[in-house]
Amino acid sequence: MAIFSSKKNTEIKAVKKVTGSKKDSSKARTIATSTADLSVLTKPRVTEKAGILSESNVYTFEVSTNANKFTIAKAVKELYKVTPKKINIINLPRRSVFVRGKFGTQTGVKKALVFLNKGDKIEFI
Repeated sequence: MAIFSSKKNTEIKAVKKVTGSKKDSSKARTIATSTADLSVLTKPRVTEKAGILSESNVYTFEVSTNANKFTIAKAVKELYKVTPKKINIINLPRRSVFVRGKFGTQTGVKKALVFLNKGDKIEFI
């Protein structure tokens, strides 16, 4: 019986060594994503409603689908040198449309509402 249990122990040790090397690759992955955080903001969403909201220090951006509030705040801080007060995320799903006698789809998008303090401003060029 002891022979079988020792083999299990060596197999477990081998697995731990392999997972240890995976941790090193995950560190490299997190470093790569931290430099790519600026790509979280796809583009500013310029609509009539977004223009009205920008007068009250609320700016609207289209963001990538895997973005969250923390990565959006970090990207806004680095790109525009402004600290957001609050961020709301709205996920607009893809929907079916019927235009000119044909069926099609309207692409879904994830948008973020970035609230700023009173004195702060973002300039779009």
